[in-house]
Amino acid sequence: MGGRFALGSLPVNKLCIFVGTTIGSYAGWFLGDRFGFFTAFILSGVGSIVGVYAGWKIARKFDS
Repeated sequence: MGGRFALGSLPVNKLCIFVGTTIGSYAGWFLGDRFGFFTAFILSGVGSIVGVYAGWKIARKFDS
């Protein structure tokens, strides 16, 4: 981390990333489910990545 985040903000960072991953994964699965299992699986993974990024950005916004 290189001192970028204060020690007290780490749980908030992890929580925001966890929530973002959960929501993104579910949204991807929901969108891909009508096209089959494999499409739902792939879009769930993509949604997870997007959720990690969004959660990280939100955590940084609340950190400053």
